[in-house]
Amino acid sequence: MAESYYRALGEETFESTIHTQGAWNEHEQHMAPVAGLLAHALETCSPRPDMRVARISYDILGVIPRGTFDVRTKVLRPGRTIELLEAELIAGGRAAVRATAWRLALGSTGEVAALEDASMPGPDGLEEARGMTEWPGEFIGSLDFRAVPGLRPGRGQVWIRTPHSMLEGETTSDLARMVGLVDTANGIAARVPPGGDSYMFPNVDLQIHLHRTPRGEWLGLDTRVTFGTDGIGLTSSVLHDEQGPFGRSEQILTVRRLGGQA
Repeated sequence: MAESYYRALGEETFESTIHTQGAWNEHEQHMAPVAGLLAHALETCSPRPDMRVARISYDILGVIPRGTFDVRTKVLRPGRTIELLEAELIAGGRAAVRATAWRLALGSTGEVAALEDASMPGPDGLEEARGMTEWPGEFIGSLDFRAVPGLRPGRGQVWIRTPHSMLEGETTSDLARMVGLVDTANGIAARVPPGGDSYMFPNVDLQIHLHRTPRGEWLGLDTRVTFGTDGIGLTSSVLHDEQGPFGRSEQILTVRRLGGQA
């Protein structure tokens, strides 16, 4: 069995392993590891030690097929203190995911630093989040989930980690590993169970804002899920590492009935 999510076949060409298999279709990749690989590509695109990634915005342009694909990066807007980067996943001759990232200059702001989000209880001693076993796909099966007591449909706090590396034979940052788990937020407190004659609710985007750089192996998701009345939903999460909150994520959802009319 592969011990990573991806293998590099060249400077821009990659191959997905079985561990990337998605939950909605067995022949596609889950968006979470894709997001992590693109975060790695953005971090290593003309890197600047005096700057860091502060926001990544992903647009999912269609099914992300498993197998071989290319990742192409460029600087869209160079600057002394602000830069905009782009990474695209190209599969079968088309763009499947497009990501842009704002990279901002670092500075000393300790005198005015403040945080309003409350910290989650840590992962130590928590039980397995058993509801995640309802989800198919090898990506979800590759993860370790720990639930804070009180998890319910629409609201919950869950810690996640993975034993697998992002890229075979290459060390990636804690940021890339954490970002490679964030998309699971849409499944940890699902308002309706996946599969059967129920609903599907895939996200068409993923927005991540980072007020500090995350550290460690555990990602904490403090998540709320909202379904509107017209087929659109929203999953919102405060992102944590074991030191506390480090950012937020948002996912807009297309909510559709399975086995019937939406």
